[in-house]
Amino acid sequence: MDGLLTLPMVLPPTVAGFILLLVFSLRRPFGNFLYTDLHIQVVQTWLGCIVAATVIAFPLMYRSARGAFEQVDPNLVYAARTLGMSERRIFWKVLVPTAGPGILSGTVLTFARAMGEYGATSMLAGNIPGRTATISQRIAMVIQDNDYLTAGVWVVILLFVAFIIVFAMNMAAGGNRKRDRKW
Repeated sequence: MDGLLTLPMVLPPTVAGFILLLVFSLRRPFGNFLYTDLHIQVVQTWLGCIVAATVIAFPLMYRSARGAFEQVDPNLVYAARTLGMSERRIFWKVLVPTAGPGILSGTVLTFARAMGEYGATSMLAGNIPGRTATISQRIAMVIQDNDYLTAGVWVVILLFVAFIIVFAMNMAAGGNRKRDRKW
């Protein structure tokens, strides 16, 4: 299972996009089931952009969160069980707060990777202007047209959004770091 969850991290994004295209195509059983029974179309839709970016970026979150949970002292869990806490409560009240910095860094990495996703998104969702075009695809398209000014505007917007989100994440985690400073 670990290999399956980590696989998109080592596959070229276009290969992962091709596999997603095969899975969600209306000509394949799963894609046909989604479309005919649930009225959900993934290929060449905004949902395809989300699915592709999630699949490509998810391994970063998975590996970061897994590493953070593995670093939690098992004695904390044993102590919580001794105090009569349920497994669900132990997860939310002991494990998640303790692994929080790793989960937060995984979230930032995942977001950054998903924002820059190009290959799998192009394969699964296409690049339909006004419908499935992402900022990364838009930058590539305007550069092909030698429109560096428009590309520069999109790059600045993307940098600004990324900076604001990373800043907000750092501010959210800042309360914990102030107590832990040793210098």
